[in-house]
Amino acid sequence: MESSESLQEFYNRTQAKVFPARLSNSGLGHFNVFSRDNCSLHTPYSRRDFYKVSLIIGKGKLHYANKWFKVDSPALLFSNPLIPYSWEAESDDQAGWFCLFTDQFLQNGTRLGNLQESQLFKIGGTPVFFINEEQQKTVSDIFQKMMTEIDSDYIHKYDMLRNYLHLLIHETMKMQPAENFEHYQNASQRVASLFMELLERQFPIDSPEVYLKLKSPNDYAESLSIHVNSLNRSVKEITGKTTTQQITSRIIQEANALLKHTDWNISEIAYGLGFEEPAYFTNYFKKQTGSTPNALRSDLV
Repeated sequence: MESSESLQEFYNRTQAKVFPARLSNSGLGHFNVFSRDNCSLHTPYSRRDFYKVSLIIGKGKLHYANKWFKVDSPALLFSNPLIPYSWEAESDDQAGWFCLFTDQFLQNGTRLGNLQESQLFKIGGTPVFFINEEQQKTVSDIFQKMMTEIDSDYIHKYDMLRNYLHLLIHETMKMQPAENFEHYQNASQRVASLFMELLERQFPIDSPEVYLKLKSPNDYAESLSIHVNSLNRSVKEITGKTTTQQITSRIIQEANALLKHTDWNISEIAYGLGFEEPAYFTNYFKKQTGSTPNALRSDLV
């Protein structure tokens, strides 16, 4: 989970049809809609840099950092760029539809306000809505109209698709969100594992232009969409070290590798490891190792 999955990465991973570029010009943002008939049975645990609304018809599990939902009846799923999740199908029989879109597409002319603060998309909210037969028909009709419209040559198709998306959102806002989520039997183990995976995926630093993006416990907590206190408690319980100690240890490990195995100067190493000034890096390294970066390099000559 090194970074959010981009739209291009989504299309590369799924090999889904990219709608003609005219839907992404003139400041309109991006929108696309698909059938789930041939969807991936497993999706990676990560954030995406786009919104997604899915009508899931098929059995499976939705995994979040510290809870999961069992999907055993038709359900609507709302995901946003801030909340990482993964999907694990429990049957090959998967149906339904999904649409993905950017904030720019939705906000063009919208009166819905900030969706990230709504129950559908906000952090800590419930993104899953189990639906009855009547609601399934209503939602299915909207998706089918989207599928028809996106293949049309109607000059105002963008407005039509946006209106269908608004209608889908409003129909869902009248429903009751799911409440039957499950906490992991060992939530601390899962949170700590996700943290260690995310930490490790920041490395190696392959180029001075590729710098460390997550540097503090708060950075990691935000990426996992959990409170920093929950992260700190879980990491300490499972590893015996604090979150800060784990981050520091991995940064020093990488610093040693860069000092020993590259010809980057100290400034390049400092910036690559996320330090704003080389002096900050030198002081940090000396505090942790008892030696300066220059002194370590001199010993290697």
